[in-house]
Amino acid sequence: MSEQRLDQIVIERFNLDCPAADLSEWDRVADAKLNPHREVTIAMVGKYMELLDAYKSLIEAISHAGIELRTKVNIKYIDSEQVERDGVDLLSDVSAILVPGGFGERGVEGKIAAVKYARENKVPYLGICLGMQVAVIEYARHVAGIEDASSTEFDADANNPLIGLITEWMTEEGVTELRGDADDLGGTMRLGAQVCHLKEGTTSAAAYGATEIKERHRHRYEVNNNYVAQLEEAGLVIAGRSVDGELVEVVEVPDHPWFVACQFHPEFTSTPRDGHGLFRGFIEAALTQADLEK
Repeated sequence: MSEQRLDQIVIERFNLDCPAADLSEWDRVADAKLNPHREVTIAMVGKYMELLDAYKSLIEAISHAGIELRTKVNIKYIDSEQVERDGVDLLSDVSAILVPGGFGERGVEGKIAAVKYARENKVPYLGICLGMQVAVIEYARHVAGIEDASSTEFDADANNPLIGLITEWMTEEGVTELRGDADDLGGTMRLGAQVCHLKEGTTSAAAYGATEIKERHRHRYEVNNNYVAQLEEAGLVIAGRSVDGELVEVVEVPDHPWFVACQFHPEFTSTPRDGHGLFRGFIEAALTQADLEK
């Protein structure tokens, strides 16, 4: 548009006094997008694959990370129900796995199978929202020995509800929010930007370059604190907690090249010019994995 003088037309029309436009930063973004130096393929294992706009923000955040790393990131979209039917061999040709958010029970076991494959085969993994919850359930089942671990979202009468409905939490302003099963569906969500404290020395803290971050949330369920000690004893790293220290925000698997799962939605704060540290770290890990596969 600048080449076609649209900006100059606007300036003249409104009698504005503006310096010449400096588009060097956007030139850098466009050049990195159009002329990548490397290429990598990752899998996104979700349940809304018939409408990819459901993952539009995620797809863009992955693209932003690719721009930062001058890498063309190919996304293999895999329906988690197909994983349930056909098995995890669907994931054998990718260099990293991402499990995004979602609601309801459909396809959840396929997501859990994808997490197990990533954990056991040392494939870089990024879980977001439900992608974190299934990572916790998978770890509980196959590492901590809680074989019937589940979520009350999928089984209201679960014997071992590793994930449960939020009943109360404290906001950044120190106000306690209360919710119940009878509340309106939207009213039971933890919404908006909230502070998270990251544990020093974790993969997450390295990706952000900070131990205090703020990210946006949109979910109803949380990790059940009654199981946190047992999960930690089994080796799961609680890498991030809410501002009051009560809610699990980020988990990591030790002895793994790159395995991070977060309750919030980092894709909402990614931009084409600045990208996002968590996605950058994920794609960097995918590139390392691709080199190992050669």
